[in-house]
Amino acid sequence: MHIEFPEERLDSLKQFLRHYLMIVLSILTALGLEQVIVTIHERAAAREASEQIETEIRTNLDEVRLAYEQDDAQSKVLAKLRDMVAGGLKAHQPDAAITASILEATRAKGLNLDLQWPTLRHEAWDVAVANQSASWIQPDKMKGYSAAYAYQRDASVGMTTDIHLLIDGPRLIDTITDLRSDTVDPRSFLHVAGQMTMMLNESRNSLSQLEKRLEQALSPDGQVARK
Repeated sequence: MHIEFPEERLDSLKQFLRHYLMIVLSILTALGLEQVIVTIHERAAAREASEQIETEIRTNLDEVRLAYEQDDAQSKVLAKLRDMVAGGLKAHQPDAAITASILEATRAKGLNLDLQWPTLRHEAWDVAVANQSASWIQPDKMKGYSAAYAYQRDASVGMTTDIHLLIDGPRLIDTITDLRSDTVDPRSFLHVAGQMTMMLNESRNSLSQLEKRLEQALSPDGQVARK
């Protein structure tokens, strides 16, 4: 900031005060204009960050809903197949007959022993935090965004933990290999089907809760309309 000093002598207090007030007003005006520019910049950055974050959340929400639909359909098919195998074993049906039923069902339905979990993006949120534009977003919105991203991170970590706890990886791989060679063991298949059914139920519960959290982040009042 440049200040112009008077070229002529200030012979009176009145002249001094007049010039002093001019200097003060110039400084205040400059500071005020600077603050206006900063405020405009912050609002623009916050608006842009908010739009990018909400676009990312909507993308994640679509992925969550798609994964839920796929896991729900997979769970229902697998549960019926599990119950069929369990019923056959209880009735002491020959293993060959149960195996034939398993192979017929898996071929007809194109069953895969897996679950769908969405790839939850967070790049827009990371950028907003890194360049500090997140700090200029309205507190209510910021709270909703933060909660959504925190929950989707925790949900992914929780799902990974559940997979390690509930799924016998080697048995699953062996069963999938057996299905491809038409030599599946009914009891081994039953164990894997039971594990996968439980895992799919966990996945659906997590995805359902995640869907609500993401919807809340996009809702103006943080509430989700009942379906």
